[in-house]
This record gives sequence, C-alpha cells and structure tokens, in this order.
Amino acid sequence: MQNEKDLFDMLKEMYPQHPRKEFVSATENTLRQRARGMGKKRIFTKISVISSSVLVCAFIFSWLISLNGSGTVSKVAHSDGGASSSYAMDEKEPVVYIYQSHNSESFFPELPEQQGYRDQPPYSDSKNITLVGKELSRALKEMQINSIHDETDIAGVLKSRGLNFQDSYKVSRENLQKVLAENDSIHMVFDIHRDSNKRRDSTIEIKGKDYAKIKFVVSKTSGNYETNKKFATQLHEQLEELYPGLSVGVIEKGINPQNTYNQELQDNSVLLEVGGIDNTLEEMYRSMDVFAQVLKVIIEKSK
Repeated sequence: MQNEKDLFDMLKEMYPQHPRKEFVSATENTLRQRARGMGKKRIFTKISVISSSVLVCAFIFSWLISLNGSGTVSKVAHSDGGASSSYAMDEKEPVVYIYQSHNSESFFPELPEQQGYRDQPPYSDSKNITLVGKELSRALKEMQINSIHDETDIAGVLKSRGLNFQDSYKVSRENLQKVLAENDSIHMVFDIHRDSNKRRDSTIEIKGKDYAKIKFVVSKTSGNYETNKKFATQLHEQLEELYPGLSVGVIEKGINPQNTYNQELQDNSVLLEVGGIDNTLEEMYRSMDVFAQVLKVIIEKSK
C-alpha cells in the first residue's frame, strides 16, 4: 500500500508543468485526509471482527455454563397471597424428598436470647430445623444422590392464612403432593423435626464427638403403615451398624391424636426426629452426614 509521500511524488511526476503552490497544497491535504480515512476504515474493520468474536465466545461460554448447571430453584406462590414455597432440586430425577412440617423448630444453644425462657420449646424464623434438612440434602448431593429439599416457611403460611399450628401437616401436604405428581423418580420421603428431649436423652458421644440422636416415627393410621415401618426398621438397623447408639429406634404414633403425617401419599415415608432442644446445629449436621451414608448404602443394596 502506498503511503502519503509516494502518492504525492507520483502526483508531481504526472504534472511536470510546475502547478501553483496553492493547488499543490490543497491537493496534498486532500490526499492526506483520504489516506487517513482509509486507515481508520481498516482499524474499524479489525475492531468489528474482534468484537464479534468476543461476543460469540461469550455466548458459547454462557450456553455451556447453563448446560453444566447442577441445580435449579423452583418457587410456587400460594393463591391466598401467603408466603411462597420454594424447593431446591439437585437434578432432573431426584430420589429423595426432604421437608419440614414444623420448620421453625429450633435449639436453645443457637438462641442465647431464649435461654431464660426454657419453659417453652425454642422456635426461630432463621436458625431452625430447615437448616438440618438443607445439610442432609447437601450430604446426599456429595454422594451423587439427587434430592429435592423443600424450604417452605410453613409457619409463615399458617400465619398468613389464619391457621393453627395443628394445620402444619395440611400445608406441607400441598407441596408434597405437587412434587410427587411431577417426579415419579422419588422413592423416599423424610419430614424432619427436632424432638423436645433434653440433652441427656438426645445426644450420644461417638469417637470423641457429640451427635444428635435420630428417631424414626411411623404413623399407624397411614395406609402405607406396613411398608413404611419396614423401611424405617431398615434405616434403624443400617444406622446401628454404622454408628451404634445413634438411632433411638422406630416409634409408632398417629393414633391419639390421629395423624398420618402425610405418609399415605408415598411408600418409604418416615418422620425423622433429630436431636432435641439442647443440641447444636453442628451436632445435628454430623448426624445428617451419617444418615446420608445410610441412605447411600440402602440405595446401592436396592439396585
């Protein structure tokens, strides 16, 4: 490509008759402007090509990330305008469904402000049994077991609807029915609670660490009573094999007062009472990590 000087010299050769200085100066300026314009066009073209490439790469990168994502969060708004329900799904085919009908149940060690009111069980909007269910879901995911953890604020829904605490199972039933209808892959359902026992009855030391004991509750008035009892017994025995003493055993309830705990909706449904009012979240988490191991063993045996 010729530069400005080459073009100007060529012009002088084409016009040997010695043109006026004004003409030469004007022509030189015109040529310089055109040369600069051609340079700018080349730079603009290069920038356009580079920008397009960057945009294409960014689009492909975002698309790959969306395909690689390991989880989604779904929200279901209640028609009455109450608190929204939400559940976190690990993968497309979850095997375990985890929820908390009494989601605000809490623990005195986590609530220093309630230590002076031990005549009433502790409750909290944030530091509560929902975190224990979340830990179980996390531990299962680590073992490649897909689950749905329902984090619905049942207490909030009860308040917004003007319902009583006794209606908790009716509210939690709504999400359970919806999730079961949408996920045929679910084979185990756990409603997690904390017991009201004090520390001496709710805690066990294993290898120098404290764990919150686990109790398996089955409703005798559920249509799936026999199946659920068999499953709960299997959970108890497997837990005893791994960590002797961590399981309190299988407890049968639901007669007086009558309550199915929604266990008639799905086989292998069990209510878990984990720890008590004097346990810490750390102790509860340890127990859930062990329980996840139990579920892994049972799932592998069933294959």
